[in-house]
Amino acid sequence: MLGTDFHPPSRQCYPNPNAQGALVIPEGNLRLPLPLGPKYGGRGYPLERYPALQLRIARTLTMPPCIYNHSRLPNFSQPESCLPMPFPVLIALAIILLYVLNSIKILKEYERAVVFRLGRVRHDASGPGVILVFRPIDQIVRVSLRQEAMEVPSQDIITRDNVTLKVNAVITMRVVDPVKAVIEVSNYVYQTSQFAQTTLRSVLGEVDLDELLAHRDRLNQRIQTIIDGHTAPFGLKVVSVEVKQVDMPENMLRAMAKQAEAERERRAKIIHAEGEFNAAAKLVDAAALMATQPMTLQLRYLQTLTEIGVEKNTTIVFPLPLELINLFNKTVAAPAIPPTVAPKD
Repeated sequence: MLGTDFHPPSRQCYPNPNAQGALVIPEGNLRLPLPLGPKYGGRGYPLERYPALQLRIARTLTMPPCIYNHSRLPNFSQPESCLPMPFPVLIALAIILLYVLNSIKILKEYERAVVFRLGRVRHDASGPGVILVFRPIDQIVRVSLRQEAMEVPSQDIITRDNVTLKVNAVITMRVVDPVKAVIEVSNYVYQTSQFAQTTLRSVLGEVDLDELLAHRDRLNQRIQTIIDGHTAPFGLKVVSVEVKQVDMPENMLRAMAKQAEAERERRAKIIHAEGEFNAAAKLVDAAALMATQPMTLQLRYLQTLTEIGVEKNTTIVFPLPLELINLFNKTVAAPAIPPTVAPKD
């Protein structure tokens, strides 16, 4: 304990000459002159009455020289240092702050992060939102969950009927399991492209050209099912596959054009023959009907003359009675009577 016979060490707190009532520690008698005024009478009080103040003064004597002002009395419950924060501490705090700020990663709604901690992947993908990645302990791989369209390059295909074609396609896919897409394969886009090329050649090589052109939807569904079976183990879903373009040789195009032209001619001839057949059947029915009523033939004759007279032409029509025509027909149709020979006596 500090008493009146306490002699402080050589390191002392020097008073502030500009402040009234500053802390003074004399060599022989430790007293604390409080701020001068009529209330205190300018007297000092022995320190042994104040144990907390004794501890405060003992700590102060071990510090570098400092100045206490009477306008701000020290807090005896907590130690206080007069020195500013050292420069190396400031640098360390700044480095820690920058490290924490650099560890903050923001993921968009369509992104997921696969985090590797000390080389081991976490069970679930992180995101979206704010995550903390403490490098070099943690490593992050960003994976997009949006659909991606990939074009399959043109493939040389020989169909079942030995026709050489160049066919390309478009594949739509998306990632459903980011962890598997990162761990199971090195590049899921490249691997899906290779699967698509081989599947396109194998499937289209098993069909004829006519089937390829006529049933393209069914072939697209079959290719999608096969590719999806290959990509499912590494967390990829093939949404759709569409055969984009079919390129054929020039001679095949000309042959197909001739085939189409011949088919059109065949259909035209059949339609024309069917029309003639139907017209002949109707004419037979009309002739049978007119034979029962001779007057209908006369009316048809007069209608034809009317149609001819309406048009502007130089045709001269001589009406001929139908009775003469009928008489002529009967004369021609009558059988010839052979001459009679007189019998000989």
